[in-house]
Amino acid sequence: MNESEIKKIVDKQRAFFHTGVTIPVENRMKALYKMRKYIKENEHTIASALKADLGKSHFESYMVEIGLILSELTHILKHIRSYAAEKRVPTPIHQYVSRSYKKPCPYGVTLIMSPWNYPFLLTMGPLIDSIAAGNTAVVKPSAYSPSTSKAIRDMMKELFPEKYICVITGGRAENTALLNQKFDYIFFTGSKAVGQEVMRKASENLTPVTLELGGKSPVIVTRDADIPLAAKRIVFGKFLNLGQTCVAPDYVFCEKHIKKMFIKELKEQIVKQYSADPMSADYYGKIVNEKHFERLRALIDPNKVVHGGKCNPATLQIEPTVMDNVTFDDAVMKEEIFGPILPIIEYENLEDVISKINSMDSPLALYLFTSKKETVKTITERVQYGGGCINDTIIHLASSNLPFGGVGASGMGSYHGKAGFMTFSHIKSIVDKKTWLDLPMRYEPFSAIYDKMIHMFMK
Repeated sequence: MNESEIKKIVDKQRAFFHTGVTIPVENRMKALYKMRKYIKENEHTIASALKADLGKSHFESYMVEIGLILSELTHILKHIRSYAAEKRVPTPIHQYVSRSYKKPCPYGVTLIMSPWNYPFLLTMGPLIDSIAAGNTAVVKPSAYSPSTSKAIRDMMKELFPEKYICVITGGRAENTALLNQKFDYIFFTGSKAVGQEVMRKASENLTPVTLELGGKSPVIVTRDADIPLAAKRIVFGKFLNLGQTCVAPDYVFCEKHIKKMFIKELKEQIVKQYSADPMSADYYGKIVNEKHFERLRALIDPNKVVHGGKCNPATLQIEPTVMDNVTFDDAVMKEEIFGPILPIIEYENLEDVISKINSMDSPLALYLFTSKKETVKTITERVQYGGGCINDTIIHLASSNLPFGGVGASGMGSYHGKAGFMTFSHIKSIVDKKTWLDLPMRYEPFSAIYDKMIHMFMK
């Protein structure tokens, strides 16, 4: 689709938005109910698309994508009337006989750009929030997940006219054409490099943005942690979707005294969860494409591998791999891994860990395994990161009651549940002043008595 065609779609959506059809909450709910019904009836089609793009099993597709979207729809449909309602706030005494309130209103025409690693979840999540807030949406899924992108496009074509919701597929040319348009809000999920370009283009039109990026999300394992449980949950979070998760544990800071035991438990858990030959298992996925496969293979240092390390170019698969004695000079620590490679870095002093993490770009997530409340307090207060878990990994992403988002280089803004609704809403502040009383003190000419009254009321 060329830029002229894209501009026509944006213009159509803006004209449609200005008719006011998307404003009534009942209309928003009808759209969301239609989406929920379609997803439930076409679960196998969506799961098959995810299998084609990323090798995900049906169980994994439902657990981490389809099911989470249905949960988000349930949450939004339950709370949308409350979220969309005007909220009265106290009125200062100097504005006597007024009603002050906040009114959530949609921005208008929104652009949602989503990535390939969770192509259904990370497209539909912000789209649900945008629709719930009363916007129209142009959706641009990733070219790297073509089967899921097609499934989403087919879904939207069946459910909605393109003047309301339109899915545009394609690659860089379409991305560029979209970013040349004037949108009222842009929601982007992807890499830091592309996020910078999105923000640069948005600034030309002063368009507000939410950026959901990534980064090297650390895990800290202290000597007082439950080591077997830590290993079990880290293996789950790290190798889910073959590590192609924006909040996957990127590397582990492990206290020196328990590192040997921790690595032993990691190895055992990898075999328990993925078998001794994971690449032969039907449920084991694949790297999204050859480019990312070769990038990941280059990050594996055979001299530091203590488990896994095998790669299959024919199937684009890499075994769950653990590397020990890693330093920040190694290639694997120079970029976000985004694959099934887990480096272990030992430490002796927690203060050194805090200083190191804070010296780097703020990560999207952080995971701490400890039994000490003082350690939890120290890390959560002093380390800058988007969000995370204590004694678990990635599950904070799965709650509609928790805002999800990054900070600094890992992103800006948040969504899920109420946070998502508010992200796609502008909150108008309104004072409804009554007409039956009009205090004269604010008008010229000012007198001494009015001056005293102003000082009495406004302090």
